[in-house]
Amino acid sequence: MKISFLYLPALALLAACNSGEQAKTPAQTLAQTWPQVEAAGKGQPVSMLMWMGDPLINKYMSTYVKPELQRRYGIDLQLAASQGAQLVQTLAAEQQANQPSEADLVWINGETFYQLRQVNALLGPFVDKLPNARLLDLENPFINTDFQQPIAGMEAPWGNVQFNFIYDSARVAAPPKSFGELPAFVKAHPGQFTIPNEFTGMTLLKSWMIALSGDPKLFQGKFDEAVYKKWSGELWKTINQSKPYFWKQGKTFPEQLAPLHQLFANGEVAFTFSNNDAEVDNKINQKVFPATARAYVPLPGTIQNSHYLGVVRGAQHPEAALLVINFLLSPEAQLKKMDPDVWGDHTVLNLAALTPAQRQQFQQLPSRRYAPKRENIQGLALMEPDPEYMTRLFKDFRTQVLEK
Repeated sequence: MKISFLYLPALALLAACNSGEQAKTPAQTLAQTWPQVEAAGKGQPVSMLMWMGDPLINKYMSTYVKPELQRRYGIDLQLAASQGAQLVQTLAAEQQANQPSEADLVWINGETFYQLRQVNALLGPFVDKLPNARLLDLENPFINTDFQQPIAGMEAPWGNVQFNFIYDSARVAAPPKSFGELPAFVKAHPGQFTIPNEFTGMTLLKSWMIALSGDPKLFQGKFDEAVYKKWSGELWKTINQSKPYFWKQGKTFPEQLAPLHQLFANGEVAFTFSNNDAEVDNKINQKVFPATARAYVPLPGTIQNSHYLGVVRGAQHPEAALLVINFLLSPEAQLKKMDPDVWGDHTVLNLAALTPAQRQQFQQLPSRRYAPKRENIQGLALMEPDPEYMTRLFKDFRTQVLEK
């Protein structure tokens, strides 16, 4: 679903003028008690900008979250597609024009979180206000840290995932067990491997670069130019040596993940990837991937990260946005989302903080059938490096690989 917010700022200003209401400042919004937030947020619309590239995620939002919010709070959740640089540019332009935002709520992480903070486009530290925040697993460094950035209450964790390879076991009897084995495998099986030129592909490149270095600790803390130059150089050398054996001889690369998933589904390539370690189950359940698809994490490991929800500084309905986030963090909504038949997105809740009955529900979810069990890959989880590594990889992948 795509909707236009073109006239929302003007309509909001007109409504405020007609009612004589003064828009609250971020500080005034955050100073409210939770009952005040509930009273102000009920019956309001919430415009949410999010990635809408997965049918099951869209279905979860439109057929479960949207009606539940309407039933509980009278909130009309309006979903629209926007992410990354586009989202940052939109919110930064609104900030500069000193106008109310067309969006209330954003789905973000990593470099987008960093960039939004740089332009002061987020409401402020709100997470502690949420009643369900007490259930979050905020002691977990894979949840409380976003690309080396402490979340500091500025965004609320929503889900936790780990990058994985997906392959067709009917076509690949023995996939490469490690990044070290990957070049030889690609050469021995020409045309079966490629890299999407988008977020998931960049996560692959980050994991591969860390594997080449042999020391994940090199990528902790602030961006290190010397570390990046050395190990990205090794990465580009490794990829370019294998490039003639890529799909289409490495002369073209998928610009999005969905086309790569389609190539995999059609049998044109033997591998695709996902940042969600349970996605292979989703896609088999949808009959998008063959039943012989399987997922795994190559040695020495891959990046695990969380994704988050933020409230826009210029939001017209910030209280309603807080109600939406609090619902999305509820055990009920997190349980539904974690079901592999619904989304398969790993929860950010601390199960020990739940009631025994709630905890049992999570433990009795249908187990993953085609994806690796989370407990078997947690030891292969790498921390996300500083956002600058992602930014530079995007740029240099184009100049060092695509255009060569």
